[in-house]
Amino acid sequence: MKPSIVVVGLPLFVGGCASSFPPDVVPSSDVAQARSVAPFQYNSPVSGYIPRKPVDPKPWRQQNDQQSPAKGDAS
Repeated sequence: MKPSIVVVGLPLFVGGCASSFPPDVVPSSDVAQARSVAPFQYNSPVSGYIPRKPVDPKPWRQQNDQQSPAKGDAS
């Protein structure tokens, strides 16, 4: 018998034999405890879209020097 069958099958078998639900799973029938839900507000999926156009590449050495630490101290 494969060990994976025991590992998967045993918890399923034991769980099927449970006779009652835990108390926090059973829904409450008290209407006074019902909570109101805030109304749903529609937001467009493209509402924050900013159109951008392609630009010519800048010199890579200048870009690299701007982002590198001062005089190569930290590496």
